[in-house]
Amino acid sequence: MTPFTSNRADSVMAQGELKLINGIRRWLGAASPESPFGIGDDCAVIPPTKNHQLVTTDPVIFGRHFDASVPPQSVGAKLLKRNLSDIAAMGGKPVAAVISLALAPDTSVAWLRGFYRGLARCALRYRVKIVGGDITEGPAGFVGAFLTLHGESTGTRVVTRSGARSGDRIYVTGSLGGSLLGHHHRFSPRLAEGAWLARRKEVCSMMDVSDGLAKDLDSLTPDLLAPALFEKNIPISTAARLSARRTNASPLQHALCDGEDYELLIVVRARSEQKRFERDWKKRFPKTKLSHLGQFFPRRQTPADALRLADYRGYEHLR
Repeated sequence: MTPFTSNRADSVMAQGELKLINGIRRWLGAASPESPFGIGDDCAVIPPTKNHQLVTTDPVIFGRHFDASVPPQSVGAKLLKRNLSDIAAMGGKPVAAVISLALAPDTSVAWLRGFYRGLARCALRYRVKIVGGDITEGPAGFVGAFLTLHGESTGTRVVTRSGARSGDRIYVTGSLGGSLLGHHHRFSPRLAEGAWLARRKEVCSMMDVSDGLAKDLDSLTPDLLAPALFEKNIPISTAARLSARRTNASPLQHALCDGEDYELLIVVRARSEQKRFERDWKKRFPKTKLSHLGQFFPRRQTPADALRLADYRGYEHLR
């Protein structure tokens, strides 16, 4: 469904800001609490907590993160889930979100209603309160939604991207590649998995895979080390294989480079018990695949049969 309408009476321009905000309150329903803990004041009030505070932000923009083939309900859910995936990667839990919109004057009210109802369903599912935001007029042909999500740690610890050492093992959840065939808006953020991993002492580093494994892994790699991954260990999705039939790229290239997988990339200490960790994972998450991809080595000491990740490139903004 396109976000735009040629009928002015059906557009946000015909509604005006105040009427539109009242509509947003109705569309969000129980996902948005009463003021001052929700929409209605200059700022929303988020109750204090003893745990570490987490903040992340991500947008969805028409023509970049979705097109007319994606239902507006799925666009709203994707906006929140993209941010939830970041919270999961720190081992945290979500709390509250604010959302700002930049809308072309001919944006369809029906499309926006579907967007907010999809956002509300997702927020209720993951217990996120939508507590405020803003609306501004955007240029012709532009629809952008920008969400900032507040969360907190699930314990005394948050897992960051730093901390890997030589010999540490590299894992990833789920399967990779082919996200444009639907996974980019149908995925489930790994919140339960991230919270479980944050409680494991052997887990020393973690992030979510959003720009492609070949690119994202660089963010976990310390200076003077290099990751050694092996092709047979890469969990290539069915969608990646289907995508390869339509392109000149291999299934492996799709798995390493496509991005928007929203899986967790995990580093586990070399000295830990590998079989125990994998057994405990399988017991706790029997339906979620966990793949051991390889490990970190000092540069120039990587095995000859390891993948040359420099030959692959994930998604990079502004290029």
